[in-house]
Amino acid sequence: MSYTTSYYHIVFRTFRSEMTISAEYERELYAYIYGIAKNLHCQTYRIGGMPDHIHLFVSLPSTLSLASFVQRVKTDSSKWMKANAHFPNFRGWGHEYAGFSYNLHDKDKIVNYIIRQKEHHQRFSFAEEYRAFIESNGIPIDKRYFLQDK
Repeated sequence: MSYTTSYYHIVFRTFRSEMTISAEYERELYAYIYGIAKNLHCQTYRIGGMPDHIHLFVSLPSTLSLASFVQRVKTDSSKWMKANAHFPNFRGWGHEYAGFSYNLHDKDKIVNYIIRQKEHHQRFSFAEEYRAFIESNGIPIDKRYFLQDK
């Protein structure tokens, strides 16, 4: 028996950062994403966001990579949203995503950050938030691709 755990704060945005997730139906989307994560045997601690992006705080089983998890969430939720009348202008998710690892001691801090998204974005744009996350985690940003969709 192996004992492992992986906690991730994941952030991804809508295609071209379009405002296509209405506040009226965001909880419906979050519930759908929660179901995807549950079917993949992940523990979801919080899902939240804004009309143009999503934050997830999850723990993944050792058999599932971060990239595989994000691919499934984005692919499955995109198909569902495109078929759902509550998201008529949704054209897909942006190409990139960000995923940062944390430990259990950071859980409350990350969950509270996600809960306060609407308050946070009264002061900071998504681009500013995203850039700060990436840079504070020591990841170099290639300006040719940063927040670019084809």
